[in-house]
Amino acid sequence: MTSKSAIALPPKAATQSQSTEVIAQLNQLLSKRAGDRHLVLIQDFPDPDALSSAWAYRLICREFNIECDIYYGGTLSHQENIALVRLSGLPVRRWNPQSKAGPDLSKYQAYVLLDTQGTTTQLTHLVEESNLSLFLVVDHHAPQREIDATLLDLRPHIRATATILTQYLQSEKLLVLDRGNSSHVKCATALMHGLRSDTNNLMHAAEADFMAAAYLSNYYDPQLLAAILRASRSKRVMDVIERSLRNRTSQNNVSIAGVGYLRYDDRDAIPQAADFLVTEENIHTAVVYGIVHDEDEEREVVIGSLRTSKITLDPDEFIKEAFGQDAEGRFFGGGRTTAGGFEIPVGFLSGFYENGDYNRLKWEVFDMQIKQKLWRLINPDDDLISTD
Repeated sequence: MTSKSAIALPPKAATQSQSTEVIAQLNQLLSKRAGDRHLVLIQDFPDPDALSSAWAYRLICREFNIECDIYYGGTLSHQENIALVRLSGLPVRRWNPQSKAGPDLSKYQAYVLLDTQGTTTQLTHLVEESNLSLFLVVDHHAPQREIDATLLDLRPHIRATATILTQYLQSEKLLVLDRGNSSHVKCATALMHGLRSDTNNLMHAAEADFMAAAYLSNYYDPQLLAAILRASRSKRVMDVIERSLRNRTSQNNVSIAGVGYLRYDDRDAIPQAADFLVTEENIHTAVVYGIVHDEDEEREVVIGSLRTSKITLDPDEFIKEAFGQDAEGRFFGGGRTTAGGFEIPVGFLSGFYENGDYNRLKWEVFDMQIKQKLWRLINPDDDLISTD
C-alpha cells in the first residue's frame, strides 16, 4: 500500500518550505471536513509524547469544527503519565479491545494515528475491520510498515512527535495559541513534557526540538509541569528496578536483565528499570524485559525496553534485527534515538498457573531465548554492538 499524499522529509533537518507544505496540505484537508468526527489512536501504553500530540491535534481540529476522541488500548501505569492526565485534565480514554463497550465506530468519518504507525496499539485491527479510512499519521519513528493514509508525516530525524505538532501550532495557520485559554496553556505544558521526555531533558534534542521548546516556553505553565514531574515512583516500580539490578548480566558495556512476571498495570516499570540500569558506570546500553500478565484478557506478552547512550547504536535497527517480524510482516519492536522497545505475544503458552514449577520453567525458556537473541548481536572483538 502507498499513501495518497505522503511528505517524504530528508534525514536531516526539514527545510521551512517542506514544513510549510505539510501544514498547507493539512489546512486544506481539514477545511473540507467540517462537521466530521475523528477517532485518534495512540500507543497502548501512551507516553507524554503521544498524549500531548493527540491533545494538540484535538485542539487544532476544533478550529475546523471537527470533533476528536482520543483512545489507547492498554493502560496508564507510569506515575508521570497518570499525573499528566489527572492534573491537566487531558481528554483521553481507555478502550479495552476485548470489551464490547468500545466506541461506536459508525459515528466516525476517519481515524488518525499519532506517535504510532499502528504497530504499537491493539486497536488498529479493530478499526481496520470497520473500514474507517485512515486520514493522518504523524510520527517521529522510522517507518514500520506500509501505510495507506490521506496524509502521512513521518520524520525520524525529529526526536519527538510533540515537536512536529508544535511546528503545526507555530505556523499559526491551524490554531493560534492563547495564553488566556486554560486548555491551550495545559496543552502547551503537556507538549513541553512530551518533548523533554522523548529528548532526555533536551540532551538528545535536535535544532527543531529546541525551536519547539522555545516556542512553548511562551505558553506552558512551569508550576504544572513541576507538579507532574514530582510524581513519585510506586513501591512496585522500585521492586522491579531492584529485580533488574539483581538479575542483570553484563558484557561489553551492555547490561541485560529479565525481571520475570509483572502485572499488566506495572508494565511501565520496565522502561524505568532500563533508564536506571543504563546509568551504571561503564554501561552504555541496557535492556530490561519481563512477561506481562493481563488477567482481564487472559493473555501474556514479553515486553522489553532498551536504553542507550552509545551514539553509534541505532535502537530501531538493533531491535528489529534481534527479534524480527511476525507472520504478517510486522516487526515485534523498534525504536528511536537512544531508546527502543519490543512486544512479543506468548501465545499458546499464555496463562499463569498455581503450579509454580510450570511458571518458573516457562520464564526460564523465554528468558534464555531473549538473552540468546540479544547476545548474538554483541561482537566481543571490538566492543561494539553489531546490526550487520
